[in-house]
Amino acid sequence: MKIESVMINGSCQCGSVKYEISGTVGGIVHCRCKTCRKAHGSAFSSVASVQDCDFILFGKDNLTSYESSTGKYRYFCLNCGSQIYAKRADTSHIVLRLGSLDSDIESAEKEHIWTSQKANWYCINSQLPEREESE
Repeated sequence: MKIESVMINGSCQCGSVKYEISGTVGGIVHCRCKTCRKAHGSAFSSVASVQDCDFILFGKDNLTSYESSTGKYRYFCLNCGSQIYAKRADTSHIVLRLGSLDSDIESAEKEHIWTSQKANWYCINSQLPEREESE
């Protein structure tokens, strides 16, 4: 029996940066660290890991990055500012910003991380595991 792979698509708000994912999108993590809150202008950022070899990026000339912490770069569109993914040095995966997806995914929520830095005006109302920090 042959298993068909489903292509997952995503893009920035203005469409200058697009991507395709040919593999699996990992479990969904909701990060509440101060850096994610500032970068996304929201209470948290929902992310999932994707293997580098499964991630195809289009419009690279419209992408720029910012080193938000030592060895971690956040990649975003030069035109509209939409965050697409983050990447740590010496890893074989990206951290996909799920708000940039155009396709639905089958991944399940996994956990909340960096709850020690969560905004005091937001209440986590879920049964997912919570970690005060992350690896």
